[in-house]
Amino acid sequence: MRKILILFAHPKFEHSEANQAMIDSISNLENVEIRDLYELYPDFNISIQEEQEALFQADVVIWHHPIYWYSCPPLLKQWIDLVLEFGWAYGPGGVYLKGKYLLNAITSGGSELAYSKEGRNQHSITDFLLPFEQTGKLCLMKYLAPFHLSGTFKISDPELQEKAKSYREFILQLRDSETIDRPLRPSPSKL
Repeated sequence: MRKILILFAHPKFEHSEANQAMIDSISNLENVEIRDLYELYPDFNISIQEEQEALFQADVVIWHHPIYWYSCPPLLKQWIDLVLEFGWAYGPGGVYLKGKYLLNAITSGGSELAYSKEGRNQHSITDFLLPFEQTGKLCLMKYLAPFHLSGTFKISDPELQEKAKSYREFILQLRDSETIDRPLRPSPSKL
């Protein structure tokens, strides 16, 4: 059983039914630690050592956040800037994250179509997540395809409950399956 670390960052969590449903669906799972960064660090004063210890113990790291201006909320960006230190996460001696899995679990108000070449944003969601992918690669991690709950502004309660259930099943699969096979990009035969 893998240990999963979810680094949750939502500055207005109390207003997000989608993120609340997702977090509620996994909050009682064994070997799944949820660290609510805005609750832990409302002053943005991040404990680097505490965060590195949590990372060191994890097999799978998930950055769970809403898409904010095609990226992540500011506290998660600061967390990345401070916690993933040179000589610890990357560079000479920076091997403490090597081989761990990394992915984003994200919510967006925009639909799947909005995050496509034909859509309003003119790029796929994986295009917007490229800096996270590259960060993972720099830290010698295995970056996986994101879990994306889209269209949160118009999602119905039954759809939201189904998506939250899918998130729980996804987390259980990451935790329990013998192998993790979630390629970031589809193979050429599926394009």
